[in-house]
Amino acid sequence: MDSIIFGFDGEELKLLLVKRGIEDEHHTWSLMGGWVQPDESLEGASSRILFELTNLTDIYLEQLHTFGSPHRDPVERTVSVAYFALINVEDYDHKISKNYEAQWFSMQELPKLLFDHGAMVDMAIQHLRYKASQHPIGFELLPEKFTIPQLQKLYEAIFGTELDKRNFSRKLLSTNLLIKLDEKQKGYSKKGAFFYKIDEEKYKKQFNTFLNFLPGSAS
Repeated sequence: MDSIIFGFDGEELKLLLVKRGIEDEHHTWSLMGGWVQPDESLEGASSRILFELTNLTDIYLEQLHTFGSPHRDPVERTVSVAYFALINVEDYDHKISKNYEAQWFSMQELPKLLFDHGAMVDMAIQHLRYKASQHPIGFELLPEKFTIPQLQKLYEAIFGTELDKRNFSRKLLSTNLLIKLDEKQKGYSKKGAFFYKIDEEKYKKQFNTFLNFLPGSAS
């Protein structure tokens, strides 16, 4: 069982990795992994492993793929079911366990990864991009209140591209998922940018509905 944990720090999309505890692999980092216990479901094991590392519960977690190449582990035949999780770095970084020497890495500067973990991450980011273009999954990476520019930065980080400010704002507001707050972000500009929050009821109802979330999608 391996967990691909994505986070957003307000500027970059990041990946949480742990230092490999094998002497001859001390320069190698890996995804957080563990074994499924006899009395656990796959999702239960993934949630437990994630909790051991982050002390977090009730966060977005989705099964990605099963990796079972005969030679993925040079020591013994090992099959891994990979899950990916989404968390906000700013809100939860202080909860990350130091027992595993966990560290956030920019998706643009990942270190050498163990075994086929690089392929797992590549598949996970492609799946994240697909989901983020059609569903409001990106909100899972944001703090409770946020500005439109902050949300645009997140989507630009996920897709690795610049988005047109006006079109992004229009498309985003057309989803009717946001509640505009009276509070503004200080220091952003002379006028300031209003904070928004998610309409939780609409979010839960529409989460699995195709919303054509990004500019350029069909209306």
